[in-house]
Amino acid sequence: MTDQDKTSVLVVGGGISGLTAALEAAEAGHEVVLVERSPYLGGRVAQLHQYFPKLCPPNCGLEINFKRLRANPNVTIHTMSEVSSIEGAPGEYKVTIKTSPRFVNEKCTCCGKCAEAVETMIPNSFNYGLDQIKAAYLPYDMAFPMRYVIDPSIAKTEEGKKAAEACPYGAVDLEDKGAEFTLTTGSVVWAAGWTPYDPTKLTTYNFDQSPNVITNVQMERLAAHNGPTSGKILRPGDGEAPKSVAFIQCAGSRDENHLPYCSTVCCLASLKQSLYVREQLPEAKVTIYFIDIRAMDRNEDFYNRVKDDGGVDFIKSKIATITPMEGGSKLILEGENTATCEKFQVEHDLVVLATGMQPNTDLDKIPAEVLYDDYGFLLPQEGIIGVGTARRPCEVVSCTQDGTAAALKAIQAVAGGR
Repeated sequence: MTDQDKTSVLVVGGGISGLTAALEAAEAGHEVVLVERSPYLGGRVAQLHQYFPKLCPPNCGLEINFKRLRANPNVTIHTMSEVSSIEGAPGEYKVTIKTSPRFVNEKCTCCGKCAEAVETMIPNSFNYGLDQIKAAYLPYDMAFPMRYVIDPSIAKTEEGKKAAEACPYGAVDLEDKGAEFTLTTGSVVWAAGWTPYDPTKLTTYNFDQSPNVITNVQMERLAAHNGPTSGKILRPGDGEAPKSVAFIQCAGSRDENHLPYCSTVCCLASLKQSLYVREQLPEAKVTIYFIDIRAMDRNEDFYNRVKDDGGVDFIKSKIATITPMEGGSKLILEGENTATCEKFQVEHDLVVLATGMQPNTDLDKIPAEVLYDDYGFLLPQEGIIGVGTARRPCEVVSCTQDGTAAALKAIQAVAGGR
């Protein structure tokens, strides 16, 4: 291992936490390798319509970070890549990385000719499956890197050949087999992010029985101008604007049968999304069903703003069941108002589940000997540094702060390994 290897930093995860950690370490003069599983950087923040505290589109903040990346030769980026093994100790890690084929190389100019030549459609993961895209696609309109992807399902078919023949720049490479390589590094920052809790596990909510029961992350895409409905909040089942929208808090969170902990962001997400509905559909009735609202510190003013809206009702209740009516035009919610001890049954057009934040370190363990808490979050330890939602549930501002702290810890680790 060279001295340069010992002072390099590996960042796993290209969401807001990983981006921040990588940039801070690189701008402090260290060589950084940034590894991301998806075809683009930005993580779940890129999929938001608006985010706290400014309630502005996330692309402006992401683009600043992408500009910093373009300007910094210290950062090497590998998308569609995963860490398969980590050996060694702090200051001298040997890491194996596997890269999946993208079938599109650096010659891509995003002209879109490959997509025009393809007819096969696949679920659009960027929109959480709410629509479909061509099997030759740009992940989203401001993706970094700005490069198309050929889905493996068509790479070896006639559709793949059509995409290659349509490309005027020779950017479609159907012989791409991916790669596996090893590197040495002084420290590892693990910023692998989170996954929304699987709503199909909430069997009494019948998520898979009605397209009009959606999750909070899907609601973000419905409200986004580059989402499946061009920003119009419409019911997926029939494309109609809902007249009555229910937000169900703690859908799988604070529940010993699912996620026992509070995911911290869900209350604020529903408060924010209730305003999406009120601003776009002022005649619609919005109801938030909650155990308790957690909007501490500076966010209390925002809670009061929503609470004072005459079109938003707050009902203290843990909803027991959601039942689609015959024909799917309405959804029946049953529960008990714990403030009045009255049981109720009520109809809504659209239901939004505030699903919890499950760390990817719980779903996909790190290929090394590391410590986790009871919920799968990474514990503080020497060497592999957890950051952002790999370490605890947190919102965007906390993730950026955590990313800066992780960069400092990584720099201290490589300094100690010299």
